[in-house]
Amino acid sequence: MIKKENLLRVVLLAVGIVMILVGIYRGELYEIMKKAVVACLECIGIG
Repeated sequence: MIKKENLLRVVLLAVGIVMILVGIYRGELYEIMKKAVVACLECIGIG
């Protein structure tokens, strides 16, 4: 039973890493950072 839980964790971690890498490859990292900067600037009242 414990081995199944560990296998599930490893698989989910691997899928998450692959999804992050696919997003970076597609150029979505820039879009996310741009939105984060705008949200932070609005939060402190500059943007």
